[in-house]
Amino acid sequence: MITRFAPSPTGPLHLGHAYSALLNHDRAKAAGGTFLLRVDDLDQSRARPEWEAQLKDDLRWLGLDWPEPCRRESEHLGAYEAALDRLWEMGLLYPCHCTRRDIREALSAPQEGAPVTGPDGLVYPGTCRPATPPTGPRPEDTTLRLDMARACAALARPVLFEETGAGPDGQTGSIETAAQEMITSIGDVVLARRDMGAAYHLAVVIDDAAQGVTEVIRGRDLFEATRIHVLLQGLLELPTPGYHHHRLIRDETGKRLAKRDDARAIALYRSEGRTPQQLRDMVGL
Repeated sequence: MITRFAPSPTGPLHLGHAYSALLNHDRAKAAGGTFLLRVDDLDQSRARPEWEAQLKDDLRWLGLDWPEPCRRESEHLGAYEAALDRLWEMGLLYPCHCTRRDIREALSAPQEGAPVTGPDGLVYPGTCRPATPPTGPRPEDTTLRLDMARACAALARPVLFEETGAGPDGQTGSIETAAQEMITSIGDVVLARRDMGAAYHLAVVIDDAAQGVTEVIRGRDLFEATRIHVLLQGLLELPTPGYHHHRLIRDETGKRLAKRDDARAIALYRSEGRTPQQLRDMVGL
């Protein structure tokens, strides 16, 4: 078994991160496998070396260990570019120049009905989608979307993965999604951003395959996005790992923790004299 924890070095790790990292580490070690740390630093405008150093220090304090050097996404841009080239040549990508405001306004038109929200936000209305796939070289420094209808047709089978945890509605076991549901509930997701190159959905698929990850263990907030990842794995002929989506750590009001929740930062608990076991107890491990 190979698992991974892939935080972004854009702020302090909190209790939710601790729970996910510990679960990844414990499940791998219990199976005699390997736990990997991966640094999601694609967004260089927000990633900071001091946050990377802090997150590693916090994880080691929790008792976690991993092979070094860990993978940094910013050092593997060529792999993401190659995947984008392949999808472009398959006729599955197209440039998009819409802003978030453009999308909201298009979806607010009376004839559109109620907007649908998917794992990538509002389901894109297809404003820039061409009638036929673009030809010529793939444009650089441009937002690129996946034509979901063409992608599902190219895959020619349902999207399928094995869930050993549970999704938001308790889904477990073999999770299958038909093409029409992919089109209507997810839509044309962004795979490359003008300001940062490869987007999360593409990078995570390439990284997991490159590192031989056999079980992806992460929060239930990413359960729906898994369908995007499995679709890309099929299109790029990459292995599909098993998936285990875990519960989210929430505050007293039931809201899931985010990096702005400094009051629950691991570093703060450390400064207060808490022990790693006490943090394990706090997250129920």
